[in-house]
Amino acid sequence: MFSYLLIFVMAAVTIAIRFAPFVLFRKKAPAFILYLGKTLPACAMAMLVVYCVRNGFDSMNDFLPQCIAAAAVIISYHLKKNTALSVFLGTLLYMFLVQRVF
Repeated sequence: MFSYLLIFVMAAVTIAIRFAPFVLFRKKAPAFILYLGKTLPACAMAMLVVYCVRNGFDSMNDFLPQCIAAAAVIISYHLKKNTALSVFLGTLLYMFLVQRVF
């Protein structure tokens, strides 16, 4: 019974956090929030790149798939402006290259 209460509280807090911006900014969002909406997708992509290449390149088998996947992410993001699609495409391409090609 206690675990159900915990799940309910976590769900309620999650829903409250998700709906808070709509309640707080009914008319128009402040300029700072709009700025964050424009810059955070690029920041998230940069963080993912740094995380992926943090250990350096030990061999060409590591270097080429990462560079090809990174190039695919950059190109797809510039063409479609969709962060989720770019990350999914890069991950899919990288996994294909690592498991099938290199």
